[in-house]
Amino acid sequence: MTGLDFKGRRYLVTGVMNQESIAWHVAAALQREGAEIVLSSFGRAARITRKSAALLPTTPDVLDLDVTDEACFAAVSAELGRRWGALDGVLHSVAHAPADAVGGAFLSTPADSALQGFQVSTYSLQRLAASLAPLLTAGEHGGSVVGITVDSARTLPGYDWMGVFKASLEAVARYLALHLGPLGVRVNLVSSGPLETLSARGVSTFDALAEHYESWAPLGWDRTDPEQVVGAVLFLLSDLATRTTGQVLHADGGLHAVVGGIGEPPRRPSGE
Repeated sequence: MTGLDFKGRRYLVTGVMNQESIAWHVAAALQREGAEIVLSSFGRAARITRKSAALLPTTPDVLDLDVTDEACFAAVSAELGRRWGALDGVLHSVAHAPADAVGGAFLSTPADSALQGFQVSTYSLQRLAASLAPLLTAGEHGGSVVGITVDSARTLPGYDWMGVFKASLEAVARYLALHLGPLGVRVNLVSSGPLETLSARGVSTFDALAEHYESWAPLGWDRTDPEQVVGAVLFLLSDLATRTTGQVLHADGGLHAVVGGIGEPPRRPSGE
């Protein structure tokens, strides 16, 4: 077992926006550990992604990937096949909910908005994993697909349909684990606590949720620190997780295990 040795490994990282994003920090960590990476983005966001890519230890290429366009998945797979011939893993960090699907609009959300959010946030994991499966199976170490989610076991006020998309994402990951496992590809998710990202700013209740995590998470939580999630992602991408699939690994300070709001919050040493 080689553990967290990423030297010579090759990964596709989706969802990099700015330095606040989990995906950016995962990309930086992979490069520091010797991996080669390629990013993906699309449309107007691609300009921001390319600026953020330039701030990584080594500037990677950014491929166009519109997760609502089937042809884009085939094109990305073909390009990665041409470059590398095989792929060790992929980070799925793509999510979107129209404004009328969050912020308390659950009962009035139109079908078009719900379906659009489902396609981008949930169905895209299936398409990404399926389109890259031939490359993920070609590697000598076995391929790893890791997605980013939130705690979908409970309702999060204000998240509304995004909470539904994330709950569905977990189901998709389990079925992918079933169908891709025999090919040597494992599929897992990391459930993150609330972090200050561009997408989080669109959730009206974000501050209240973040304050709840910061008060009640047994290990503590810092809404400004994406590095809190990176270790969990690297573990699932590494050889340490070669027999782990279909799982949701919580990186949320332990709040998922606690019913907060009863009694006094955990007391931590000063300075934490």
